[in-house]
Amino acid sequence: MGKIDQRLAELGIELPAAVKPVANYVPWVKSGSLVFVAGQIPVKDGKVMYAGKPTSVGFGAEAAKLCTINILAQLRDACDGNLDRVVRVVKLVGFVAANNQDVAIPQVINGASDFLVDVFGEKGKHARSSVGVSELPLNATVEIEAIVEIT
Repeated sequence: MGKIDQRLAELGIELPAAVKPVANYVPWVKSGSLVFVAGQIPVKDGKVMYAGKPTSVGFGAEAAKLCTINILAQLRDACDGNLDRVVRVVKLVGFVAANNQDVAIPQVINGASDFLVDVFGEKGKHARSSVGVSELPLNATVEIEAIVEIT
């Protein structure tokens, strides 16, 4: 068991199998030492767990964390099962379904950012964009994509 797997176990996180895409795209692409992970939504066991507009920052942040768990599942697949190959998380782009609501979009995406730092430490700190949109696939509350450097 690698260091990152041990850290995930300490956090009580079990990564799911990488989900296959439901449209004409691939879930991740390697280019040089970078892995580009396609947008992940808060799906668990084939079901969207957080749907609609976020009712609070906490609700949205939990959705963002689940998206990030799914990002790590895709990344593990891209790293041939070894998340210790991660050099650093380079960038996240987070989308939040929010129509002029009082939910702070950057704080929702903090659910993803904070989780990555909990898992990877300094290597988890990243550049980021947080964007409010009117609608996301399958009525998801949040969608997040990532760029990660690996060895």
